[in-house]
Amino acid sequence: MSADLSEQECRLSLFSVLVIHIDKTLLQNQFVNYINYFVMKSTRSFRGPSLILLAIVHIAVFVSNLVVVAALRHGAPYVNPFATGEALSAFFLQNPAAVRIGNLLLFGSAIPFGIFAVTLVSRLRFLGVRAAGTNIALFGGITAANALILSGISGWILSLTEVAVQAPLAKAIFFFSFLSGGVAYAVGFGLLAAGVSVTSYFTRILPRWVVVLGIVVALAGELSSLSLVTYPANYLIPISRYVGFIWMLSVAISLTRNKQKVQITKDENTRPSHSSAQLAGTT
Repeated sequence: MSADLSEQECRLSLFSVLVIHIDKTLLQNQFVNYINYFVMKSTRSFRGPSLILLAIVHIAVFVSNLVVVAALRHGAPYVNPFATGEALSAFFLQNPAAVRIGNLLLFGSAIPFGIFAVTLVSRLRFLGVRAAGTNIALFGGITAANALILSGISGWILSLTEVAVQAPLAKAIFFFSFLSGGVAYAVGFGLLAAGVSVTSYFTRILPRWVVVLGIVVALAGELSSLSLVTYPANYLIPISRYVGFIWMLSVAISLTRNKQKVQITKDENTRPSHSSAQLAGTT
């Protein structure tokens, strides 16, 4: 009889140890879940510069470039690289300040544009977009920013008297600056708009009208590459540029408005499960 009692007491003690072990395991799991929840909650918001501010700064600096050049050339007619070398040389010699400051501002506009493109792609990836379109957009944005940098630097060289007096050299440099800030920029901007718009169409991150506007910018930018073989295609460059300004602001405002909704969704996805809490409580 005493042997049976001892065996029952042994079984009860083993059962108690097993219950205590399971209870501790469940409590530990629940504790880890709550830690993960609060860590993810504290880091769920996107960390990066304001897209709206970057777009406004880029547009403002670029437009100031046009305004300053128009003011400093004192009514002198604008020349394009298709003019004669003598006409180009005379323009650069007569307006060195306009050439120098204008290209400085053009160079400066590339910085907020490049940061805008990188931040935009980073924001899309933060929102869960995992597609080749984000890489295409990043390549296009960096290409367009570098094109503006090259255009501004090479154009600044034309403010030097030693360069401007040599008509063939001035014409060649001006063509390089024109192509960099024109077709190269437009093609890169088109890739940025295409990558963002196509991925946003399938993920529905952006409104449909913003997506359509981005497709228009992308088509104008890519088709502007035909300007290398036919002059009328040059008219597509200002379309991609100035319509692109509207698209940049629209994308920035749309993503900023969606920020609160995205945070609420992430809260719901990272909140600990109530079923595990109830299971731990029942034990």
